[in-house]
Amino acid sequence: MVRLLRIVPVPLTMIVMIGLAGVVLGQVYSDQLLTQLVVGAAIGSVAVSLAARRLPSWLVAPLSVVALAGYAAFALWFTAQRAELPGSFGTVALDAIRNGIPRLLTAMIPAEPVPDTVIVPLVAAWLAGLAGAEVAMRAGRVLLGYLPAALLYVGSLYVVGPNADPAIWPTVAFAGAVAIGLATNGRAGTTPTGATSDASAAAVPAAVRARMAAGSAAGLVGVIGLVTVVAPVVAGQVGGVPVDPRRYVQPPQVDSLDENPLIRISGWALNPGQKLFDVRTTVGGPADDAPQPGEAAPDGGRSDPVRIRLAVLSDYDGATWRVGATYRNAGRVLPTVPQNPLASVVTVQQEIVVGDLSGRLLPAVPAPRQVTGARVAYDPDSGTLIRPEGLSPGLRYEVTSAREQPDLSLLTAANVPSGNAVARVLRVADGAPEQLRRLAEQLAAENGAPYSRALAIEQFLAEHYRVVADAPSGHAYPNLGFFLFGPRNGGGQRGTSEQFAAAFAVLGRLMGLPTRVVVGFSSATGNGPVRAADAFAWPEVLFDELGWVAFDPMPQPDTDPRPVEEDFRPRPEEPPPTPDEAVPSAEPTEPTSPGQAAPPQRDGGIPVPVLAGGGSATLILLVAGSMLSIVALRRAQRRRRLTVGAPQDRVAGAWREVTDALRLAGAPVSEHLAAGEVVTHARSVLDGAPGPTDTAPDTAMLRPSVPPIEELAELVNLSGFAPGATTEEQARRAGDHAVAYATALRARRSWWRRLLWSTHPGPLRWRR
Repeated sequence: MVRLLRIVPVPLTMIVMIGLAGVVLGQVYSDQLLTQLVVGAAIGSVAVSLAARRLPSWLVAPLSVVALAGYAAFALWFTAQRAELPGSFGTVALDAIRNGIPRLLTAMIPAEPVPDTVIVPLVAAWLAGLAGAEVAMRAGRVLLGYLPAALLYVGSLYVVGPNADPAIWPTVAFAGAVAIGLATNGRAGTTPTGATSDASAAAVPAAVRARMAAGSAAGLVGVIGLVTVVAPVVAGQVGGVPVDPRRYVQPPQVDSLDENPLIRISGWALNPGQKLFDVRTTVGGPADDAPQPGEAAPDGGRSDPVRIRLAVLSDYDGATWRVGATYRNAGRVLPTVPQNPLASVVTVQQEIVVGDLSGRLLPAVPAPRQVTGARVAYDPDSGTLIRPEGLSPGLRYEVTSAREQPDLSLLTAANVPSGNAVARVLRVADGAPEQLRRLAEQLAAENGAPYSRALAIEQFLAEHYRVVADAPSGHAYPNLGFFLFGPRNGGGQRGTSEQFAAAFAVLGRLMGLPTRVVVGFSSATGNGPVRAADAFAWPEVLFDELGWVAFDPMPQPDTDPRPVEEDFRPRPEEPPPTPDEAVPSAEPTEPTSPGQAAPPQRDGGIPVPVLAGGGSATLILLVAGSMLSIVALRRAQRRRRLTVGAPQDRVAGAWREVTDALRLAGAPVSEHLAAGEVVTHARSVLDGAPGPTDTAPDTAMLRPSVPPIEELAELVNLSGFAPGATTEEQARRAGDHAVAYATALRARRSWWRRLLWSTHPGPLRWRR
């Protein structure tokens, strides 16, 4: 018994030191389970070494490793069952062993004790106990034996970093445990095997004992001196912020489709029947605040009972919207975000079974608070969830969300935040088109309050643009410019929810509104299959104390959009006309009735009798001069259209030459026609147009062939949907085709119609 009491202080001190390391590390976990597992590992490792102290040294390590394997298997099984992780125990254990270190360093704080976040601390604690016990009890090097536990404690402090309060009291307790362990180690009465021998103690010469005492005194003085020097340095670091080791570890990554799921909208629109997943939704919360399926959602009153969010895109560089998230591995319980004080919260339970949905993004009703059935990574800034292993058909998981419902009656007086905190969602990338800026200025000029500005954008887009399923994907500045201002007969002013949401968000930022784009799905009842046709994007605006509020710029079904030209449309600034292009403007005069005298000229004008008696020649000269001016202006207009500007602008100018020619021929193009349909119409007009040779049946075969304007239609579509892909050579060919067609159509007119064709002022004033 005496021998056992002499041995106990050393292993007991080691258990306390390793347990304190578990206390420090447990600060970043959601409960005390990790600390308890570390203490169990310390007790198990030290106990195995203590029990096997009389066995050969080479046998202790294998026995301890076998015991470690059993204890680790129990810990992994227990934490997996506690966290309700899917999959077999072997799969979960192998995954934890293979990915334990990176997942521990990328786990979201507070981390849940699950197999991949407990395996590394547990094994490290066991090995520290094994190494320390063997060195201290078998080799008799007590101070050196405490080193593994000390390294484990320092490592725990480093892993915790700035993510917890300073571990002052555990550090003081750790230092006290070391001091007590050194003072009571009983080394003088032990042998390397742990046995005592009074005879050997008596046989030690006095000189040796004196040297031992002197050495102990010198060591004590050295320790005191070291503490004196190091203590101020350590004390000075107590208030400092340590480095977070997570900055050196790459968090879970996603590919381009998950970083920008907005580009998937057009693909889903072309496959509306594809089943992406099944959902079953249960709405909880207070009865007065919990809308049942079919009620209005908090986004302006439109029927949108359940919106299931896939991703939140906050970053825009003028070419691509991106999530820009930093995902951290998370447990079942996700960290809460600050709640808006003026919004009610409704609990929404969802059970989702994945079908054809691919990628890593997990759909969920915002904002998710708990996820079971799948290991997830989470970005708290955007609320976006991913499954790092990727989605697979049949994956089933449950989500508990806290859906906020802001008080919409406060929107009219609400302000929007500003400053560095929201700079990310206010940033306007360089290169915004001037037309886009002027449209934002015009909408903001008539609407002062933030909500009025957002509502003006929503109404403008909903009233003037058309939703089509076959619109090409794209939301860069050129794509948005073509969507907003492109010709309707060339594919402009129509798009999917991708263009509507992106245009709203960019216009909002140009007006000073913090905006973002959300990609998700709409479920009419909240239960049943969610198909590709249910996928859409919507914009959100951030208001003070109300949070993010969704808007719906999509037009109502079965409504015809009003052309932009009927209201307002920013016109590009044109340089002042040159002297040879300038023509004096004349105000239209009302026709006089027969017998009614024209009012006399004032301010020194030509008297009426002069005009009546001798002004015929002057009138003829005025008419001839006006006709020549129109001809000159028409030629200058064609020259500008076909030779000035970027290649895509010149292709658009060539297309306007064709549509103007059809209008001059009395066969204008309907606005709803696509470019290919316009070509068919143009061919039929030219084929059926009477010409000078049509009066003689035997000369009909001399009718000129139709110019190849099919290529012009292809170039129009190319420049509209991919503006930067048009080349100089393509622009030149487009101009040649347009001139050839207009010339051929004019040649089929009679001589007096050809004369009027060149002097018609219509193309100078027709709006595009």
